[in-house]
Amino acid sequence: MSLLRHLVTGGAGFVGSHLVDRLMQAGDEVICLDNYFTGRKANVARWIGHPRFELIRHDVTEPIRLEVDRIWHLACPASPVHYQFNPIKTAKTSFLGTANMLGLAKRVGARLLLASTSEVYGDPEVHPQPESYRGCVNTIGIRSCYDEGKRIAETLCFDYHRMHGVAIRVARIFNTYGPRMLPNDGRVVSNFIVQALRGEPLTLYGDGRQTRSFCYVDDLVEGLIRLMNGDHTGPINLGNPGEFTIRRLAELVRDRIDPGLALIEKPLPQDDPMQRQPVIDLALRELGWQPAVPLERGLEPTIAHFREVLEA
Repeated sequence: MSLLRHLVTGGAGFVGSHLVDRLMQAGDEVICLDNYFTGRKANVARWIGHPRFELIRHDVTEPIRLEVDRIWHLACPASPVHYQFNPIKTAKTSFLGTANMLGLAKRVGARLLLASTSEVYGDPEVHPQPESYRGCVNTIGIRSCYDEGKRIAETLCFDYHRMHGVAIRVARIFNTYGPRMLPNDGRVVSNFIVQALRGEPLTLYGDGRQTRSFCYVDDLVEGLIRLMNGDHTGPINLGNPGEFTIRRLAELVRDRIDPGLALIEKPLPQDDPMQRQPVIDLALRELGWQPAVPLERGLEPTIAHFREVLEA
């Protein structure tokens, strides 16, 4: 049986590098594409020099010609700190980057998986969120570069699928955490862990009653692989349906690092969703997938990762 050749855009990033590990361990060929805006060469360093691995520095807003069988399109900053740093670039990455990858998929007959996001639901008026919910997004807000960027990326995928028969898979990814997150990521898990390890008070935005669902990165990657290999185009929610308040998360992190630390409240940012929880019935039915790692267990290796990074 011939090897599959995989292209992973954003492959040196947090989720992308964990996916690269799985694909390499499966014995396939992997081309990792990254512009290192949030990706780090260190995340894939173990594979550099391997005969089945290739690392290319490239920005997906520019076309690229490659021969591949599978395209995992993960390239795009996913935390507010990074995607709001250059919102025009973020929107272009979702729009032009996805158009370029779909054009490549069409040319070489590859199957493409889009890493979309729960942010397409915006600040939801339906809770929890099924795939049929169309969302409540502020099109001109400070988060719209990412939210609307991913919505147009989904649109492009389905139009290429209908017009050109491109094989697509669309995953709507909910909050994911784990080793290789960046310390300056700006996402709530990394924020709390870094603050606690530095002995600082943990900052809650608002009163901490807003909720999130946290999926460990290994669970997410398993879901992505099942989606790519399955027959369902999606969109499919991939996330952990266990719902936690932000305050409860802060308490879990604090208790593991330094129970004496204070929790402080600051104003809630614009368009920050109050609730976010996936309905994963479709993933369970179509992919046989559900998360296996509870938040309490996943925090341990995540804290260990940040401890190592901060000490270094």
